[in-house]
Amino acid sequence: MSVIGVSSQATSGNPANAASSSQSNGVPSSTSSASVGVTPELEQTLALLSSHRSVLGYMLLSRGHPASIIRHSGGVFDGEHGKKYAGVIARIVETVQAGLEEINGVESEGDDVKFLRVRTKRHELMISPDGRYLLAVLHEPS
Repeated sequence: MSVIGVSSQATSGNPANAASSSQSNGVPSSTSSASVGVTPELEQTLALLSSHRSVLGYMLLSRGHPASIIRHSGGVFDGEHGKKYAGVIARIVETVQAGLEEINGVESEGDDVKFLRVRTKRHELMISPDGRYLLAVLHEPS
C-alpha cells in the first residue's frame, strides 16, 4: 500500500466539501442520518458519489473516540467488514495528523489533514476529514 497524496489545511467544517471504532476494533454500529442532521447538500453529494460506476461505497464517520459509522453505502462497508474499515480509516487520519504535528511542532497549530488518498493495486481509498466527520470513499481506479 502506498500513499499517493496527502494535503493539509485548516479544517473546512463541512463533510460535503469532500466532493471538489465499540466492537473489537472500537467502532460502534451505524446511527441514523436523521440524528446527525444530514443537510440536503450532503445528501446530494452522497447520492452523486454512490452513482459513480467506479465507487464501491462510501462511509461517513464521526470524529469521536471511538469513531462511529453515521452512514454508509456499498456492500464492502456492511457488517463487521465495515466496522474494521471505520477503525482503520480513523487510525490513518490520526496517525498522519500526529506525524504532521511531530514534524512541524507548534507551527502545525490549526493545520489539519484535509485530504488523503491511499492507493493499492486493486482500490483507492479517499478520505476527507473535517472537524466533526470523516468521509471515506472506496473505488476501483481505472
